This record gives sequence, C-alpha cells and structure tokens, in this order.
Amino acid sequence: MTLSAQEVAQLRAALQDAVVKCSERCLYQSSKWAAELLNALPETDDAAYEQGPDTKHTSPILTPNLDPDEAALEAKELSRYLLAKSLFDCKEYDRCAAVFLPESLLSSVLTSHSDGAPSSSQKAKGKGKAASTSRLAEAPSLPELSQKSLFLALYAKFMSGEKRKNEESDMVMGPQDLGSVINKQLLIIGRYLSAWFESRTTEDDDVPGSQGWLEYLYGMVLAKEKNDGKAMEFLIRSVHKYPMNWGCWLEMSSLVSRVEELNRISRHCPQNIVSFMFHLHTSLELYQQSPSLANNLEQLLSIFPTSPFLLTCNALLAYHAKDLMAAEQHFSRLLALHPHRLDSLDHYSNILYVLNLRPKLAFVAHLCSSVDKFRPESCVVIGNYYSLISMHEKAVQYFRRALTLDRSCLSAWTLMGHEYIELKNTHAAIESYRRAVDVNRRDYRAWYGLGQTYEMLEMHTYSLWYYKKAAGLRPWDGKMWLAVGSCLQKMGRELDGIKALKRALLADAYYEVGSSFGSGGDPLGSRGATGHMDPEVLLQIAAMYDELGEEEEAKAYMELCLAQEDGGAAADASLGESVMIHNDSPAASDDGNDAQERGRATEGTGVTAATSKARMWLARFAMRTADYSTANRLATELCQDGVEVEEAKALVREIRSILDSAGGAFGPAS
Repeated sequence: MTLSAQEVAQLRAALQDAVVKCSERCLYQSSKWAAELLNALPETDDAAYEQGPDTKHTSPILTPNLDPDEAALEAKELSRYLLAKSLFDCKEYDRCAAVFLPESLLSSVLTSHSDGAPSSSQKAKGKGKAASTSRLAEAPSLPELSQKSLFLALYAKFMSGEKRKNEESDMVMGPQDLGSVINKQLLIIGRYLSAWFESRTTEDDDVPGSQGWLEYLYGMVLAKEKNDGKAMEFLIRSVHKYPMNWGCWLEMSSLVSRVEELNRISRHCPQNIVSFMFHLHTSLELYQQSPSLANNLEQLLSIFPTSPFLLTCNALLAYHAKDLMAAEQHFSRLLALHPHRLDSLDHYSNILYVLNLRPKLAFVAHLCSSVDKFRPESCVVIGNYYSLISMHEKAVQYFRRALTLDRSCLSAWTLMGHEYIELKNTHAAIESYRRAVDVNRRDYRAWYGLGQTYEMLEMHTYSLWYYKKAAGLRPWDGKMWLAVGSCLQKMGRELDGIKALKRALLADAYYEVGSSFGSGGDPLGSRGATGHMDPEVLLQIAAMYDELGEEEEAKAYMELCLAQEDGGAAADASLGESVMIHNDSPAASDDGNDAQERGRATEGTGVTAATSKARMWLARFAMRTADYSTANRLATELCQDGVEVEEAKALVREIRSILDSAGGAFGPAS
C-alpha cells in the first residue's frame, strides 16, 4: 500500500484533527492513539509542504466547526466549556457535568421524557404526523447546547458513575466482591440521549447535523446495558459520521465474538485506513493468524513504520501463530523504540514467562516499576515475574493490585486464576476465571482454566463444557483439543475422544505449517514426511483404541508414535493423516525455549517417555503374537533407552527363557 504525497498530507491533517477533537472531548486514549499514529508517519521535507494545495501552517487550539448553528453555540458556550473541561481534567466529574446539566434541569428533562415521550417501539410503528408532532413537542424540553458541550457533560456523568462504581465495590476477591455493582448513571445518560435522538431523527432515520460523538456515547451506554444489537447500530452510525475516533472502533471490536460477525459488520463500515486497522485489530482479538492478515499488517507498517500500535499487532500476530521467539523479538524492538510505553507489556511478560527468560522478565518488571508502578500493566508484569520464581502468593498480591487499579484488566483475572491453581485454591481459581470471562467472553485462556479446575475436582461434565468453549474460540490449537479428548476419555467416551485427539494433530499442523506467512495456500494441504507429530497425542489415541479392543488400530498408532523419534517418515505415509509438523510450539509444552530449539535442530523427537511406552506396548504385542524376534529387538532398545529399564530387562529374560525352552531360533512361530 503506497500513498501519494497528497494522500499522506490528507492523512496527516485528519490525524491532527482527530488528536484535537478527541482531546477536546476528554477521550484521551483515542487522542493518544491518533497522536502516536501521527508521529509514526515519516516526515516530509519543507518543499513537499510548499507544493501542497493548501500552504497554510495551522496549529489549532480548538477545531473550527463547519456547521454555523453549532459554531454559534460553541462560541456562546466557550467560557463554560473551558471551565467544564478543566474540571474534567481535575477528575471533578460531577462538577463538570453540572456546568451544562445541573441536577434540577436534568431531572426535569428526564421526567418529561419518561412521562410523555414516545417509546422506540411506538416510534418504529408510527412514522406519520403524530410521531413527528410528538417529537417536535419534546424538542423544547431539551436545553439548547452544542453537541461538544453536551457530549462532555454526559461523558462526565458516565465517568462519575464509573468512579462511584469502583468506590462502592468491595476489595478484589473479598467476601462481598460479586462483580454485580453497576454504573448508576447509565440510565440517566441513556434516557437523555434517547430523548435527544428522538427529537432530531427524521422520517428516514437520519439525524441531520449530528457529528457522531453522541452516537458513540449512546452506543457505549447500550453496550454496558448488554443491548449489543442496538449498541452496534449506533456505533456504526458514529464511525460513518466521524471515522477517526478509535475509541468507537474499540467498542465495536468488544462486541464482535466471531470472525463471521466481523466480516458482516465490516461490510457496513466506511472503507478507509482506520476501518482497515479495525479489521486487523479485531482479527487479532479473535486469535486469527493468516498470510492475508500478515500482508495487511505489512502494508500498514509501510505507511506507519514506527507505530507502536502496529508493532504490537505484529508481535501479537506471531504470538497467535505460536512463534514465540519471533513475538519476543518484535516486542523487544518495540520496547527499544518506545522505552516508556507500558501498553501491552503484559502480553510481552506472558511470552517471556513461557520462554522462561527470567533475566529479561526481571528487566521488564524493573523498567515498568521505574516508569509507573501504579499502572495495571506494571503490576501484571511484576506478578508474572514473581510467578516465574515460584513466589505465588506475591504474584497474587500484584495481580490483585492490578485489578484494584482497573477491574477490567483481563490479563490479571486470568493470571490470578493460574496462581490460585498453583496454590491449590480451586474455589478462588474458579471465581477468577469466571470474572475474566465476564470481562471478555472471547478469552479462551479463562475458559481453558475453568476446564482444568473442574477436571482437578473430577467434575468432568463441567470440565468438558468449558474445554469445548475454549476449543471453539481457538479451533486450531492442538492443546485445546487434547484437553477435550482427555476429558472424553475419562468420561468413558473413547470414540469421541479419539476424534478430538485426531483434531489436535491436525490443529497443530495448521500452526506449524501455516505459521510461515509467506507460504500461502492451505496449510493442511501441505503434507510431507519431514515433520513429526506429538508422540503424547499419538500414544493416547493408541491407548484408547487398545481400550476399545481394536488392536490393529492401536498397533498402527503405536508404530506412528515410535516413528516420531526420527521424524516419522515411514509411518506418516502409512496413515494418510500425515501433516508436516515441527516441534516448535512452546505454548503447548513445559520445555519452552529448549523444546523449540530441540525441534529445530533435529527432524525427530528422539527418545521420549511416550515413545518408550509405545515401544513397550509393541514389544508385548509381539510377544502375544509370538513374534519373538521383534519383541527381543524392541526390548533390547528399551534397555538402551534408559526408560522402564527393569521392565525391559525382565521382558528380555522372558523371551530368552521361552526360546531356550523351545530350543529354536528367533522368529515368529510357524
């Protein structure tokens, strides 16, 4: 994606406008996002500025409004607006809201609306003169305010409610902390905005003169009230009217739970560079990774080469593809470019934890603490460090501190659940995971954690349900399907368990083959004989076939398991399910970096506990079928492996005893 000099100039101007407009409305995170993108645009020389059609060098303090009516209202309210914004910046939210909407005025407006205003259903049914007259009758009851001032006042009300909600909540995971405290200002804001839109909506459901900010606020309120359909409708309206408000795109992203839903919504969104970023960000939130996604990201990075947002997306893309070393390198580069930026460092600490890079994690924890020790991300990073050195009580303390600062911090809820598992406190672990799911139902780690916890409690029906939820969110992760298969086995459903474990083999193939973004094509179609499958999964499938009495199938999978020691070439060809898989998935093993390096260095796994068990099973099978030559060879190999040596030696002695008593040579009985 290449932009002309004029397009770059337009993009620069749009981002500058977004920084100022978001800041005017106290949407500081959206303003920061736009400012970071703006400064990631490569600088152009002065000549390029002079050649542009508009050579005025502006540095706006307040952005002008092109609507003359709105501009007149803003000019009239300027002194009060500056007071309100100053109060908001000082976190005096109630005083800020009272500048434009004092309680007496607000209560009278809401009372008149709730008594006489038509409901949304009535409005939908009657689009004739009666409905129009009713809307016009309600219009004078609303104070005449500019949209900017109205947004600031209502947003201050929203922030006041959020602040009070946090104050009324009990301490994190305390006896009264049920997660049921709500923002009591939502009803007031929702009613006011409903009256505002009803008074201005025309026959064709349009709101003339609307700038999109109030649609965003109303969508946010509706989303908090779990009215997702109507919330999405207003958020889409908002991005059509003002597409540079990143906060609105993030609200939309939080309402999307499936890729199909994302594709459907994208068709109704304006097509521009911000919607392109929205699609990329939401795809990553849904744990997607594909060559097309990587290509889209490369195109955006060609425009914004140092954007911390896009560099974070690049690292997360590698993380979802299970290429943890690449993800670590991307985050390391991001940290070098922006050493004081703490956003997303909790993800980086998760990667360092899994890779067991203790010195690096200690460095990042120290850096976060020196920049801002009271940021939720800092507390999560420090908590991960304490978890890595097995100080689990201290880790819980820091995760709780992160949640005290921000109860919607998803990483902290999930990781605290993991720590409670380590401390054998299953009740607290379940509560932590449940709260994580309440914050974000797309968090497969929390669903998987719930499955693990209930499996520890031997409540396999519950465990299976949660594992299936995790597998549904992460369908191409073998670890999820392995958990489903193991749970089904414990429930005595071997056939279903075998299907799930075979799915685990194919899922790992998707990541290991498909993670090479430049390859293109269907990863499951790339079958080859140079890779190997997970011996543990193959052994489990074989054992389940053995339990079902299907010895030939069990034997085939035991042989395939054994063949993984040197890459599995011969057995791969024999089963028709071969997929090129490399053992470079630290996320699914405890060995972390060592396992990855070992998998890259050799084509096979070498001798493992799983392959030794398969060799023992095959030796005993050969004994049952009187194939003493094969049994002796396998048992002798077991003696050299150093696994189950005593049992192997006993088997060798048994074979020799049989042959000595028979007085014959090695070989199957005739």
